[in-house]
Amino acid sequence: MKISTKGRYGLRILADIALHQNGAPRLIREIAESQKLSQKYVSRIIIGLRKGGFLESIRGAHGGYRLARPASEINLLEVFEATEGKVCIIGCAECPKKCARADGCAARPVWKLLNENIKKTLAGITLEEAAKKASVSGGAHDYCI
Repeated sequence: MKISTKGRYGLRILADIALHQNGAPRLIREIAESQKLSQKYVSRIIIGLRKGGFLESIRGAHGGYRLARPASEINLLEVFEATEGKVCIIGCAECPKKCARADGCAARPVWKLLNENIKKTLAGITLEEAAKKASVSGGAHDYCI
């Protein structure tokens, strides 16, 4: 399983906004500069994060984006499933009907357990924790997953 730039940057954008929750909404320009990404790419990712319920947009002269709910209530599994789709290392781990040999497959229980552990790990890490690690390492753009 490989997480795409969309998923990685989605987390970085959310961590950036969480780190700058000082009352003022965060501008796309500020996020792009901080994360060393193009404004166009940040805008596209933000659309998905807004649809996923992670961000709200504030209109007007002092507008921008802020978290729709506290960073402590957002877990990384939610973020990755919103940006990447369902976390699944192999199709039969979640849906045995995808493989005709799933019922007798010796490897399927291993894939299923591994998939469950990945999901459990991601669900156990909040955006708040990820953002704190980012601030310790020097900024959200330095935090890699």
